[in-house]
Amino acid sequence: MPYFRKTSTARIDPRGPLVFDTRTLPRRPGEARTEIRTVPAPADLRVGMAGVPEGSDLRLDVTLESVTEGVLVTAKVAAQVTGECARCLEPVAQTVEVRCQELFSYEQGAGDEDEDGYSLDGDLLDLGPVLRDALVLALPLAPLCRQDCPGLCVECGALLAQAGPEHVHEHAIDPRWAGLRQRMTQAEPNGSPAPEIREESGRGRP
Repeated sequence: MPYFRKTSTARIDPRGPLVFDTRTLPRRPGEARTEIRTVPAPADLRVGMAGVPEGSDLRLDVTLESVTEGVLVTAKVAAQVTGECARCLEPVAQTVEVRCQELFSYEQGAGDEDEDGYSLDGDLLDLGPVLRDALVLALPLAPLCRQDCPGLCVECGALLAQAGPEHVHEHAIDPRWAGLRQRMTQAEPNGSPAPEIREESGRGRP
């Protein structure tokens, strides 16, 4: 289901790339017309770490069918999605294909801005809001460059897919104890080990 639906009171620009003219579609139930278009993607088709680049190609296969209440629109759209892998942050590019179906009624809304659904503006219908909802819902929130992506090394940030299984780190030493360890591993000038360092209580005794 789309995020937000209502009949817009703004006039539709007939030159819009996602605007369809239904004058060549007879208003008899059962009549249908199919149209294929490639149009530029609108802005703000993005969610999470992925989105459709503005101006990239949207490939549309749209069928307009006359029904009793209005025009039933069935659309299939393919879009190129780009983003960052959620595990390794490398660039990701993939194609998303979406199918949606909506009814555009003949009757204009009665002025209630909260009314659900879509209406024809005269003989025009704007498929933009329908496609926007469908594409945004289909975008991956956390895209992956591959399903088994191992991500980044938590110690140094290296790409584990390139570093391989031999990429390991020694256990890090708490810097607060680094000086103590150095003193304990040093030897006296005569070769004997350094005296043991014992933790004392607050009054200066063990």
